[in-house]
Amino acid sequence: MSLSDRHTAQNLRLLHLLSARYPTITAAHIEMINLSAILALPKGTDHYISDIHGAYEQFDHILRHASGAIRRKIRQTFTDEASGEMHAAHEAELDMLISYPELKLRQVLPTCERPDDWMALMISQLSRVARTAAQKYTRSKVRKRLVPQFAYILEELLTESQTEHSQKEHYYDSIVRSIVALGQGEQIIITLAELIQRLVVDRLYILGDIYDRGPAAEKVMDRLIDYPHVTIQWGNHDISWMGAASGCEALIANVIRLALRYATIETLLDGYSINLRPLARFAEATYGNDPCREFQPKAGPPAEEFSRDTLARMHKAITIIQFKLDAQVIRRHPEYAMADRLVLDAINLRDGTVTLYGRTYPLLDTNWPTLQQDDPAALTPEETAVVADLRYQFQHSPRLDAHIRFLYSYGSMVQVQDGNLLFHGCLPVDERGEFLALPLAGEVVAGPALFARYEQLARTAFFSQDPQLKQAGQDALWYLWCGPQSPLFGRERMTTFERYFVADTATHTEPKGAYYALRQSEEFCCKVLAAFGADTEHGLIINGHTPVRTRKGERPLLANGKLIVIDGGMSEAYQPVTGIAGYTLIANSHGLMLAAHEAFTGADELIRQGADVTPQTETIATFPRRVLIADTDTGRMLRGQLEDMHKLVAAYRNGLLVENARDSRLLRH
Repeated sequence: MSLSDRHTAQNLRLLHLLSARYPTITAAHIEMINLSAILALPKGTDHYISDIHGAYEQFDHILRHASGAIRRKIRQTFTDEASGEMHAAHEAELDMLISYPELKLRQVLPTCERPDDWMALMISQLSRVARTAAQKYTRSKVRKRLVPQFAYILEELLTESQTEHSQKEHYYDSIVRSIVALGQGEQIIITLAELIQRLVVDRLYILGDIYDRGPAAEKVMDRLIDYPHVTIQWGNHDISWMGAASGCEALIANVIRLALRYATIETLLDGYSINLRPLARFAEATYGNDPCREFQPKAGPPAEEFSRDTLARMHKAITIIQFKLDAQVIRRHPEYAMADRLVLDAINLRDGTVTLYGRTYPLLDTNWPTLQQDDPAALTPEETAVVADLRYQFQHSPRLDAHIRFLYSYGSMVQVQDGNLLFHGCLPVDERGEFLALPLAGEVVAGPALFARYEQLARTAFFSQDPQLKQAGQDALWYLWCGPQSPLFGRERMTTFERYFVADTATHTEPKGAYYALRQSEEFCCKVLAAFGADTEHGLIINGHTPVRTRKGERPLLANGKLIVIDGGMSEAYQPVTGIAGYTLIANSHGLMLAAHEAFTGADELIRQGADVTPQTETIATFPRRVLIADTDTGRMLRGQLEDMHKLVAAYRNGLLVENARDSRLLRH
């Protein structure tokens, strides 16, 4: 059989499989009409968020108002309709009702003179907003986002005609009045508000660092799992947790150390049921008389199970363990070129000093009872037992396992989406902007190939059952966390040791890689877009990772707007530096909008003050014409499906396939 014949036979087999779903020409034509109609719809709204860092309440607040997209949808609804523009105060009230329906109902109804009339009005107005939000979608897609028990009623409300003399006006009014009279008004209002939240944004893009520093990363993960459409680019803090869940001991120590440093151990204790009592007992036995001044946790919520002094001892214990485990990884991989980070080898316990980069510094803490001068990387038997217990717990936490599997299923190192290039951190490049070729698991790779290889190793770390392959993957995750050429870290060194043990703040500096200077260049950004197959003319690079210090006048837009950094400090730990509580990006069919968020003080406080939930936004790009689904990656995929449908119909018409075919015996050769 010739190559051409084999290709024809393969195409026929694929078309035969397609015929099982569309067994007649009519069925194929119906699908072709559907695909063509979808291509003509406006592009849905995309919402980009980065560096959540466990700040669940701030994150949830941003999702509820969709970075101001809900307010714009309200304005669009009541400007376009015959009722005219809505008063600004009522517009803000309706926005608050959509964002926090339960709390707003609790505030309004007890003080309302005619609550039934008010609820009827709100149901009518919410239905209009929901209908506006649903205009970009097919009925099938909207139907999938309806709450099943109210699906019929909601569909009727969403299809109401707003023409002045609608013949069904009394029909819809009767539905609304019946809802209220039967005591379902509050529930329908809540359901409509949540539906609007789900419709206003089509796709959510998380640009990394869901974990660490904040108190509730597990709640963020639960929220993402429930979200209709989400894509994640892994950040270095996510990679650290992925490695910990895979059983990487150094990264297990790292995530525990960070939780203790920021006094945010709720994620470990309550979120993932990690028992820290064995670590606490070891810490008390080893450092019980040690004040652990350098390890007092930063200001954070109180930990009910442990005093702050106990947290400090646990913090020191796991930190020393981590330095030892880090050293073991560095020794396994001379190709990492990280011998300068074998800091335990540089300690002189007798003199209480450490020698770093040719200079000797006094140690802030000279109590190292578990350090063996002849083999600093060796764990004591007691430390070994603590690590083994923690490893077992991390690998057998059901909720952690579910969350990490979600990260693997919906996450990646890098993504090209509608011509834009999305990745969390940076690129390993030299000062001229050339991709650095790095040794990685037996290969030397650079640029896009480096990201692909790291992604493969990340998956191997968690899923492989081969001990050697699993170890190689775990070590690669560790390097992604802190390696000098890691695209998720991007600094010459991580000075964790110096921050704990050396007073000279000059040693705390973590010099940035070349990417951070080059990203100011539009020419460099276009070169990067081209290398990854993105759109050099209209595409953008969208990053997180490095907080934008708005307080010092920094801007998220770089390289004449070709690169956008949307890490604005959502986590409270960063807000003194950034001056705000995060940037987010909204991309709809008309343009791009950047939202700057204020620190979230709590929903109850917002309701009490009657505050406006809408963040400060600015339009940073306006498209010359409205973007349709046909213009997007989804459109290209749908056009491919449409082409397949044309081939299927041709096969039916040419007699290569028989309509209503049920098995391969009906395939004509």
